Amino acid sequence: MWARLESNTIVEILSRPKALQIGGVQYPSNIFSMWTDAELATLGIVPITVDRTNFKDKNYYINTDITYAYSTETGKATGTYGTATAKNLADLKTEKKNFVNNDAANILSPTDWMVVRAAEGGTAVPSSTTTKRAAVRTKANAMCTQIDAASDVDALAALYVYTNTGTEESPEFTRPLGELPAV
Repeated sequence: MWARLESNTIVEILSRPKALQIGGVQYPSNIFSMWTDAELATLGIVPITVDRTNFKDKNYYINTDITYAYSTETGKATGTYGTATAKNLADLKTEKKNFVNNDAANILSPTDWMVVRAAEGGTAVPSSTTTKRAAVRTKANAMCTQIDAASDVDALAALYVYTNTGTEESPEFTRPLGELPAV
């Protein structure tokens, strides 16, 4: 990403290489890959360094737009994010619980016909299937309880962070929320 300058002021943000006309001269897009930063600077084109310090996960936060600035002291252009705002915790909890419940329903759906058949007076559901189905419902309820217990957006987000609980040779990634079992 580059900033095009005129009189030390950013006049255009270039997110990708493109052909440019500067001072009546047409320049092809390949100048961005063929020229050095110093050569581009002679045309008033400088790379932008983006500071992502304030940028937060878009699933949980609303980030500000990037603000671009050029420093004549350093000769560098920077892009910075403002302070992110947490999304509504109650809405996020509802969304996450809906995902858990939908995932559980999708896991259970292939064996639903057995339950319906048994309820309508047909063949009993095999005990291995009822045990597995109960495990899915139990885990889904436990996951929803964990989601409800999150005190803030960061605590909710932390439930979804995977870490390697195995070894480097034999990694095993888990998250505090856990996973729904398969049927």
